[in-house]
Parts: sequence; C-alpha cells; structure tokens
Amino acid sequence: MSEHPADETLQHRLERILLGGTRRYTRLEVAERAGVAQDRTRQLWRALGFASVGDDEVVFTEADIEAVRITDRLVDTGLLDRDLETSVARAVGLHMSRLAEWQSQLLWSLIADNPDLAEDEQRIGELVERLLPELELVHDFVWRRHLAAYAGRALAEPEETLEAASEVVGFVDMVGYTRMARRVDEAELSGLLERFEELATGYVAEHHGRVVKMIGDEVLFVCPSAVRAAEIALSLSEHAAADERVPEVRAGLASGRVLSRFGDVYGSVVNLASRLTSLARPGTVLVDAALADVLAGYSDYDLRRLRPVPVRGYQRLRPAALRRAGTREVTAHDDVPDGPSPSAP
Repeated sequence: MSEHPADETLQHRLERILLGGTRRYTRLEVAERAGVAQDRTRQLWRALGFASVGDDEVVFTEADIEAVRITDRLVDTGLLDRDLETSVARAVGLHMSRLAEWQSQLLWSLIADNPDLAEDEQRIGELVERLLPELELVHDFVWRRHLAAYAGRALAEPEETLEAASEVVGFVDMVGYTRMARRVDEAELSGLLERFEELATGYVAEHHGRVVKMIGDEVLFVCPSAVRAAEIALSLSEHAAADERVPEVRAGLASGRVLSRFGDVYGSVVNLASRLTSLARPGTVLVDAALADVLAGYSDYDLRRLRPVPVRGYQRLRPAALRRAGTREVTAHDDVPDGPSPSAP
C-alpha cells in the first residue's frame, strides 16, 4: 500500500489514487512534455467530456501526459486516423463516464450501508486503493473478450465492412412504463429496470446479439442472424408475459444495411425497427417485410402479413406479426391500428 501524508484529506487521497498521481501540470505543460500541439490537447480534453480549463490551472498528472503520448503514437503508427481521433475520444469519454458514474454510486452505496466504514476515512481510502486494481483487471478482461468476439466475427465475414453491414436491428420496450414510473417509488423502479436489463442482456448475449444501448424502458440490439434476432424478441416477450416483476413488452425487428459508428448504429433500418415497435401491441413482435420473407422459410415460426399502415417516413409500411408456430393465431386485436401510433417517433 502506498504511503500518504498524515494530514492528507480523504478527497485528495482518493483523487491521487484514481488519477495515478498528484495534479502537477497545466495544459500547456502537458502539451510541451508530450510533444503535442496545444490546440490538439485542448480538443482531445473536451472530446473526452471534461470541462475546459485555463492555461494556468494545475489539474493534470503524469498519467495525462502519458495518455497524450500514447494517442499520438497510435496516430503515427496509422492505427488511428488523425481525422477520427477526436471522435474516438468522444466515444470513449461517453462510455467511460457512464461506467464511472455507476461505479461511484456503487462505492458510495457500500459506504452508506456500512456506518463503521463511513466514519473511518482511513479505511475508505484503503478500500478504494485495494479495489481499483481489481476493477482495472475486470475492465481489461471484459474488453479483451469482446474484442476477440468482434474480431472473430469480422474475420468470418470478410466481405462485410465493419462500418456498414447487413444486420437485424431490434427494439424491445416495456408497455406502460411511464404510467408505472409515476406510481412506484425509486426502489421499485430501480428493481424493475434492473430486472428488465437482466432479461434483455441475457437473451441478447445467449443468441449472439449485441446490446447497443439501454434507453430507460427500452433495449436496442443488433444481431447478424434473422433466426437469432427472432429468438431474442420472442424470448423476451414470452418471459415478460410470465414474469410478474416486469410488464409486458412489445418489439420491432427490421433487417438491412446498418451503419455502425463508435458502438452505436444508424440508418433507415434502425428507424424502421423503431417505427415497428411503436406500432406493436403488448406482447407482440412486428417485423418488416424483408425479415418476414426470410423467417417464412422456417417452420418454427408463424407470420401473418398485416394491412399497410401509414407511418411518418414510410408511405405504406406493411409489417408482419411474428409468433412461434403452434401458438394462437393472430387476431384482429393483434393487428396494427388504422393510422400511425400516437407514440410513433
């Protein structure tokens, strides 16, 4: 365990532990020591999600200098395009800030639940100093496993580009979440969201999909396989119907070319999947015409083409209701409304 001054406050000690050293340098000194242009360091700092600092403010550590040097080396080797480094920094900042916020909340919840620990700043500092290397190991392990999975997928499908590939995009959201959120307390709401996230991430991972993001009461995922995407949506719908802890869900699936950029997905297929979800009845999975054509070739599923419906951005959207073979037939109740859904984006 590292030595620290006896009069060091808890805030300063935690800061020193987390930042990998004490604040010693200004932004201009970081640029000079790293051998990188001042404007570039300012741009990267803001892209990472941090507030601008004055040229004479001493806020940086040795670790900051090394991070700038590493970024510069990645550009020099050609691994990172200089035109994209700010975008990459922004994506990293967005994802890591969410992770840091959650872990901070977890830490302070642990401290709040242990009064003896909360009253002892020395023990709090020791706890953080002990846990930080363990968290770094977990981060590194998870990152490497995901990197291996995506690298393997790219090598298996060399004809597809990493930026734009043919995938199935799916949205699944909880029905009546807004009304429910008004009725329950924070603890119940947190438990509900935790259960939904557990189900969503579990089924998406089990069927080799990828969670793009959780958006409150909704999960957005992508999957390279039509059948696996169908299984994700149907499994989530079935489990939600049987689980008293979560409300019913509805889902929309669409397939086609998807632009993937820094972990998020874009394009008309994403918009179409969102529109289909807004049209779906509780407990229903709607798919677009292209995906319906593919799934129609599998005996495990029943599909019923529904009447065309006008939706903003699509003049005559004609979805299909997807169910497992042998389940009850789609009835008029399961059909889409005559016009656009009031909640359609």
